[in-house]
Order: sequence, then C-alpha cells, then structure tokens
Amino acid sequence: MNFVVVSSIGAVFMGIFALFVRMKAAKKPTNALKIILPPVFMSSGALMYLVPQFRLTPLEIVEVVIVGMLFSVLLIKTSKFEIRENEIYLKRSKAFMYILVGLLVVRLALKWILSTTIDFGELSGMFFLLAFSMIVPWRIAMYLDYKKLCKQLHGK
Repeated sequence: MNFVVVSSIGAVFMGIFALFVRMKAAKKPTNALKIILPPVFMSSGALMYLVPQFRLTPLEIVEVVIVGMLFSVLLIKTSKFEIRENEIYLKRSKAFMYILVGLLVVRLALKWILSTTIDFGELSGMFFLLAFSMIVPWRIAMYLDYKKLCKQLHGK
C-alpha cells in the first residue's frame, strides 16, 4: 500500500482522537501542565531529522513554519478558558471541531497534491513541522490566557 495513503489514514485517526481528547478535556479543570506537555511530548518526533531522508531545506522550513503559524490562528481563536466552580476550564467550542476537521482536510489535500512532486520522507518532515508549528503558538497562547485567569482567580 502507498505510504501517502497509510499516513493519511493515520492522520484521520489522530484527528478523530484529538477531537475526543478535546471534548473530554472540557469536562475537567485544566492546569499549566496539561497545556504545556503536548508540544513537549511531540518534540521527540524531531528526531526524524537525524535521518537524511526527512531533512528539509531552509526555504521549506520557513514556508512550513509560516503556514503552521497561520493555521494556529484558527486554533487560538477557538480555544478559550472560563472560570467555573473556582477552577479553570477549557470552553467547549462547536467551531473548534469544524476547524480541526477543516485543517485535517486541508492537510490531507496538500499531502495528496504534494506527494506527486515531493519525496515521501521530505513530505513527512514537512508535515511534522507543520503540525508542530501549529501546536506551539496555539499552546503558548493557551498558556498565557490560562495564566491571566489564574491571576484573576487567585487575585494576584
């Protein structure tokens, strides 16, 4: 089976998993670790760049990081916190689900289109960096919003 097909199926399952995790997370209070740890855990994936097949050119890195950061704006806009029962919760957002699915569809479409001209390894490196470039700014923004609410909640 084609690598692009297999990786696309994996991306769909990861997207579905992310939706369920997000829905479950909204039911429990959050904390700084829950916000910070996902990109930290994901960063181990950068070890793929030790293998020459996955390495990117400087121009590709700049392009992918810019696109990832642009995509992160949508996630940032739909991730808000609220204080309930003297705890900080992530607000549920119906738009978030649609945005996450939309971003997944865009990523899959880009992968199918780019796979005709870019080597699979390089494409994998690009899409890892794209995801990481989306998650880091999003989580930083979430952390800053969380800290503001912490100050408000604890009067500091």
